[in-house]
Amino acid sequence: MSILIDEQTRLCVAGMTGREGSFHTLNNRSYGTNVVAGVTPGKGGAELEGIPVFNSWDEAVAATSPNTAMIFVPPRFAADAILEAASAGVELVIAITEGIPAHDELRVYNVLKRDHPGTRLIGPNCPGILSPGKANVGIIPASFFKPGNVGVVSRSGTLTYQIGSEIAQAGLGNSSIVGIGGDPVPGSSFVDILELFQADEQTELIVLSGEIGGSAEEEAAAYIAESVTKPVIAYIAGFTAPEGKTMGHAGAIVSGSAGTAAAKAQALEAGGVLVARTPTAVAELAPKLLQAAVSSSSH
Repeated sequence: MSILIDEQTRLCVAGMTGREGSFHTLNNRSYGTNVVAGVTPGKGGAELEGIPVFNSWDEAVAATSPNTAMIFVPPRFAADAILEAASAGVELVIAITEGIPAHDELRVYNVLKRDHPGTRLIGPNCPGILSPGKANVGIIPASFFKPGNVGVVSRSGTLTYQIGSEIAQAGLGNSSIVGIGGDPVPGSSFVDILELFQADEQTELIVLSGEIGGSAEEEAAAYIAESVTKPVIAYIAGFTAPEGKTMGHAGAIVSGSAGTAAAKAQALEAGGVLVARTPTAVAELAPKLLQAAVSSSSH
């Protein structure tokens, strides 16, 4: 198994006809993802290398029955694109777009919760999801990864790539890699994804990659202590970040002692999570933790 995307994924892309959208859509398709349609208002009837383009999500859903949406439209149109996909009945929306205004993100979060509880949003400002050997939706460079039993959830794109690549070099592979994004109002939290990995038979070890700012990692620590029985390794970026400075992502800003890398590491360790100080250390610890988990389950 894997989580969220697999061979059953039917992908429709908002903004597929743009430069970035077309590049990554075709890249996802060449990996094996079933791309069934694109949506670009005013370009209905066109196609991208055989993939039909529709004017609206309602038209695309009626004609091609997608179960997954990828959002590649400019920031000012992205919130509406997410909500249109949800209102058309798409179950999973993956928003790659960066720079969506925070008040738009808040509106999307609340409208989805209130009106479309059956739709799960990943992102925005995220690299997407990869289930190695099955499907890739987003901008994750799939060649770095191989199938296996390590699930990865991360706020950062590039750190996800490094950790996954080093895990592969250590002789392990991944069940799924999920980038939840680093914006102030993400559609899905660490806890949401941890719950899926805990229930996934293929995933035997979970890697959580966090960063400074907010309280998502502390909430994850509490959830892990209470509800996760699988071994978890965490990495927190930003141990040397200066207070009050935004680092990379809009949500990565520390206020006082809350949200620091040290505070997050402390909370995670208190919940029984092994916290690595570098991405390389994650890959070094993973085989040992998996071996220990196998040994304890065989006794």
